[in-house]
Amino acid sequence: MLKDKTFLKDEIRRMCKEKDAIILAHYYTIGDIQDVADFIGDSLALARKAAETDAKIMVMCGVHFMAETCKLLSPEKTVLCPDLKAGCSLADSCKAEDLKKWKDEHPGYQVISYVNTTAAVKALTDIVVTSGNAKKVVDQLPEDAKLLFGPDYNLGNYINSVTGRQMELWNGGCHVHERFSVEKIVQLKQQYPDAVVMAHLECKAPVLAIADVKGSTATMLNYAQNSDSKQFIVATESGILHEMTRTCPDKEFIPVPPEISESGMECSCNECQYMKMNTLEKVYNALKDESPKIEIDPDIAREAVKPIQRMLELS
Repeated sequence: MLKDKTFLKDEIRRMCKEKDAIILAHYYTIGDIQDVADFIGDSLALARKAAETDAKIMVMCGVHFMAETCKLLSPEKTVLCPDLKAGCSLADSCKAEDLKKWKDEHPGYQVISYVNTTAAVKALTDIVVTSGNAKKVVDQLPEDAKLLFGPDYNLGNYINSVTGRQMELWNGGCHVHERFSVEKIVQLKQQYPDAVVMAHLECKAPVLAIADVKGSTATMLNYAQNSDSKQFIVATESGILHEMTRTCPDKEFIPVPPEISESGMECSCNECQYMKMNTLEKVYNALKDESPKIEIDPDIAREAVKPIQRMLELS
């Protein structure tokens, strides 16, 4: 039987205090999760928080690879994932064995992997990046460096375009950001002519080409908070609108719908079903039972943490 929302929130906060635990939540999780979290952010911010926290227990409300990243950076701590089935279509598009084959086909190349990857893939990687720091990291590498970038093709293509690099790109994509279309944005722009168009770097090149603001979720949020504009058309997972609305109550945020939803029906927003698998009930149970815990093979963990640490040093 589902418990009352107020009860769950109160109990979650009580157990956090009792067990020296913190709740980390990605911007794409449901509003109730963000409201009860100690800290919310994008992938880079959450990775940094995981590395800094003194808490004994971390509950990572996001997707599985994010919980793995927390464990890699804090191997001595207990890292809980409310639902182990909360995966990531982008991470799933690049298996470790396939990346190894790609590396073998490109001797002398460094591997740059987007943070949206498994620990096993990170173990084969030289540097991890996020959408928020990818350009900064790539800019610091030698101009003649031979680079493989994966798994997000759209992000890699954008970084190539703004840095002049010619990185070899893995052909992967996020099922949410791949569904945005120029046509839908143009229709919304006609309806809201004064609105600023913001798009995540995981979107396709034609979408980024018509966006006024291009960047990570944190980039878009910061822009909205500091802009004089009152309307924003937002092309990223709709969970970010919760924090945008909370911090900018006097502004209007219009989500870009997918071209075609997964059900085949028109809908007004574009959601990641994996992020939405995090619920108050699951967070409550995770804290109560201190399960499910994230465990990573020690050999993989030893190698996987290195490119993350290098990212944190460079960003």
